Amino acid sequence: MLSFPNTFIPIPENEADRLAALQSYHILDTAEEADFDELTVLASTICQTPIALISLVDAERQWFKAHTGLNARETPKEQSFCAHAIASFDDIMIVDDARKDERFADNPLVTGDPKIVFYAGVPLINEEGYALGSLCVIDRQQKVLSDEQIQALKILAKQVIDKLELRRKILALETANHELRDANVFIQKFASMAAHDIKNPLSSILLTSQALKIRLQKLEDEGCTRLIDLNITSTSRLTTLLDEMLAYSKTPSLLLSKKANIDLNNILKKIIGMVKVPENFKINIPEEKHQLNLSAVAFEQIFINLLSNAIRYNDKDRGIIHIRFAHDDDFYRFEVEDNGIGIASEYHEKIFSNNFTLKITDRYNDKGTGIGLSTVKDLVKALKGSIHVKSTLGEGATFFIAIRK
Repeated sequence: MLSFPNTFIPIPENEADRLAALQSYHILDTAEEADFDELTVLASTICQTPIALISLVDAERQWFKAHTGLNARETPKEQSFCAHAIASFDDIMIVDDARKDERFADNPLVTGDPKIVFYAGVPLINEEGYALGSLCVIDRQQKVLSDEQIQALKILAKQVIDKLELRRKILALETANHELRDANVFIQKFASMAAHDIKNPLSSILLTSQALKIRLQKLEDEGCTRLIDLNITSTSRLTTLLDEMLAYSKTPSLLLSKKANIDLNNILKKIIGMVKVPENFKINIPEEKHQLNLSAVAFEQIFINLLSNAIRYNDKDRGIIHIRFAHDDDFYRFEVEDNGIGIASEYHEKIFSNNFTLKITDRYNDKGTGIGLSTVKDLVKALKGSIHVKSTLGEGATFFIAIRK
């Protein structure tokens, strides 16, 4: 792309916001469309000019969504008449003779093809007040537009904006519909995973109740009190989890929008207390104090699943799990490393797929549901993050999780 350092290109004060607004239409470099082409034909016919363009100006070029009488699809911004039009405060910019205008006299589009002499451009102002480009007419000779032609050109420019806004609204609706479909699937998967996790406290309630009954038949002792405490703790946690599920089922957005300041060390201890950890396992967590701001329930579900899998799929006499934490300006970063059976490289992506389960038996004969890691990935994605695994078969696995701050 050519550069013309002696050519002054005015830059609007709100240029960054203007460019962001332009990108929101997702229209740059799209195919030609009859609706836009017809407007340039009308502009050319009404104004009696050989050339009419719908020009959108980005950071480096002016790109033509529609073009009548000109084969080019774009030109460098340095050559753009429209860049001047959108930076002005006028509702139309008219150049009677570009050959005599110091802004354009040396412009390659004036001195060479298409030999512009006359230019009239109406800025395309969107609903937020940003000038995206212009609807312009061009002639190779001097020309004067009548008041009626100028008014008609402004009306056509309004039609261009209306079509752009309609396009953006349709895209927004399509995105919303897609997100709604994803949310419905996500809710179903989350409910299934949460229900699966309820099995742990329920099992504790059942086992401790049975043991308590046997002891009560003999003689009360301190161990009986400990069992009662464990029973109460498990029941309380189950009640809280059910309350959360009911709340999020009514308002799914709360799952991710209801953020809170949490102490990393404390929440990890809470999660470990919710997972059945065998006596031959050791879980190391960060000792330093870290305050995080995120969805606590989503965080809990992610780590309950990862820790449960690390325990289930471990064939070592002594299981070890390391949880590490770091952060930068944009993300909270976690590592969950275990010394278990590992995952073959061909499954590193597949384990995050829906209903995919490795054909292996865990040491606790828990067949699982096949939904865990896929739901974990959905949760992390919903938190604007990412997750991946590094593992060698037989040598354990490390999951890397990034959650946007």
